[in-house]
Amino acid sequence: MTRAKKAKTSLLLSLCLSFTMMLSACGGSGDAGPTKEPAASGGDNKETIETTTPPETGKDGSPLELAMQGKYKGTKVTMFGPFVDVDKKKFEESIKDFEEKTGIDIQYEGSKEFEATINVRVDGGNAPDIADFPQPGLLASIAKTGKVVDLTNILDQEKLKKNYNQSWLDMGTMDGKDGKIMAGIWNRSNVKSLVWYPKKQFDEAGYKVPETWDEMMALTEQIAKDGDPAWAIGIESGAATGWPGTDWIENIMLRTTSPENYDKWVKGELPFTSPEVKNAFEIMSKIWLNKDYVYGGTKSIVTTAFGDAPKPMFENPPKAWFNLTGNFITSFFPETAKVDQDYDWFYLPPIDEKYGKPVLVAGDIYAMFNDRPEVRAVMEFFTTGESIKTWVQSGGVIAPMNDASLDWYNSESDRRMAKLVQDATTLRFDGSDLMPGKVGAGSFWKGMTDYVSGTVNLDEALKQIQKGWDSK
Repeated sequence: MTRAKKAKTSLLLSLCLSFTMMLSACGGSGDAGPTKEPAASGGDNKETIETTTPPETGKDGSPLELAMQGKYKGTKVTMFGPFVDVDKKKFEESIKDFEEKTGIDIQYEGSKEFEATINVRVDGGNAPDIADFPQPGLLASIAKTGKVVDLTNILDQEKLKKNYNQSWLDMGTMDGKDGKIMAGIWNRSNVKSLVWYPKKQFDEAGYKVPETWDEMMALTEQIAKDGDPAWAIGIESGAATGWPGTDWIENIMLRTTSPENYDKWVKGELPFTSPEVKNAFEIMSKIWLNKDYVYGGTKSIVTTAFGDAPKPMFENPPKAWFNLTGNFITSFFPETAKVDQDYDWFYLPPIDEKYGKPVLVAGDIYAMFNDRPEVRAVMEFFTTGESIKTWVQSGGVIAPMNDASLDWYNSESDRRMAKLVQDATTLRFDGSDLMPGKVGAGSFWKGMTDYVSGTVNLDEALKQIQKGWDSK
């Protein structure tokens, strides 16, 4: 379910290192918690941003290269984010080799209350050195306060352009206090433009993966004629009921209007009542409101839990054939089902050719709050595929970096997914996660639910959703 723009400038590493050392000398390296030196860390982030001189890579190397030479051995970098339990273990495993080689101790603190806590910590002058935001909209709101370090002149922009699809860099550029800043870098992603299907039975039935939207609709009709509803859809999710439907609208928006219009829509500048957004709902409705196309009929969409929706695909023979959800949905598939054999995915096809092959994503963006050499080194490390290699190898995530080898992925499905992200014409983040909570997680979810359940018609639903902007 989890904004973007640009900037530039630079100076010599030797100047910066001596300057940062001078600042650091004022305070000491700190303990397990965030340190409180006046300019090197802690309290007044604005002072850090204003006084730190950004370096170019000098003859001795970039911060990451210096770290690998042991220059920052014995230092600590605090990090706060949403990873807990299994995800926390996977994250800690992914940084273990870096910590051993550099001697930098990355002290990670995970919390299920991250979204509620990070604002309190930043406002209270107790920001971590680095924070992991699963919702870039939250980072965008903090960036406007001037308390996020601008990475434009801290990270080598040419290297970033080579290692990321430009869309990732655009989405990491946000409004700062005095203009655009690079507010964060992307380290982990999920893909949301995937249609899952029962591969073995699909092939046996003689069906072919559709390459265009028209082909997909024709196949949907053919499956209906063969006696089955093609689509398995469920949007029930407790208090979050409705969110899976927002992924459909976001995907269709990217296929029927420009990326610029998508961005305006996310910011509230293109209203839900506009022709562009209404068109997306109407295209979705051709599937959702056709009782022959949806397993259990239209009314079942609201009452079926999103994790249960794919289950009919795994019956023998399948009772439904398609499910549009992000790559995390495989956690809800039967344990005995094997990827690339029993199930696979195809890319949700383009609708209007002029918009190419856009991909909807979610993921984690890392922001820097305290500027010290070792923190710069860790941030630079997080822009490399190596920083997420072991996590990729364990499955469940896609690396947004181009230097992440496709050989790291443990299934052909994941390799294709990573290639899809690397080759995408346009990448855009989950729109509802970027919108203010009263819209993205409020009126949007409710409006989708009310529309599909038949409580309101489309025009009424769109007006209802748009009212969320008025009360944000």
